[in-house]
Amino acid sequence: MIENRFREFVGIVKRLRKECPWDREQTNDSIKAATIEEAYEVVEAIDHKNYDELKKELGDLLLHVVFHSTIAEEGNHFKLEEVIDSIQEKLIRRHPHVFGDPANAGQVVEVTGVHHVKKNWEAIKIKEGRKSVVDGVPAALPALQRAHRLQEKASKVGFDWEKKEDVWKKVIEEIEEMHRAEKIKNEKLKI
Repeated sequence: MIENRFREFVGIVKRLRKECPWDREQTNDSIKAATIEEAYEVVEAIDHKNYDELKKELGDLLLHVVFHSTIAEEGNHFKLEEVIDSIQEKLIRRHPHVFGDPANAGQVVEVTGVHHVKKNWEAIKIKEGRKSVVDGVPAALPALQRAHRLQEKASKVGFDWEKKEDVWKKVIEEIEEMHRAEKIKNEKLKI
């Protein structure tokens, strides 16, 4: 059973933390770069459609999830079970079209396709406390990758144009909107 194999795997990691001098001295900070490297190795295996390598690299990435969680547990920050609970809750909450919407008596939300799912996903994240659709794009991403992610997120809410003339129209529209808001604010202050 997968539960037993996972439990056994976690036990191996915990034993390494106790008995291996190198593993014992690691911290979340000391292995964070290796975690990123493992993620890139997963991506490389996917890019090359090398499923044997993907299997190995996903194992390495899983090791990092368990290793980071074990270190955090030792510091009384959180437990691996909480990591699993957190992602399960998030997946259920962000998929009301599959699991139902708890805010609407568990009613399953109807979607018309992938675009609708993505739109709902962003709206749910805003309800969870994000200030804008671009929140959550890590500042630590490489610049080009971060710019790409920011553009992807902006395009989900209508900031995506094929012609530069359309971009300028939108810029002018936004400037006019700012001027109107400033004018309203100034008028309110005069009262």
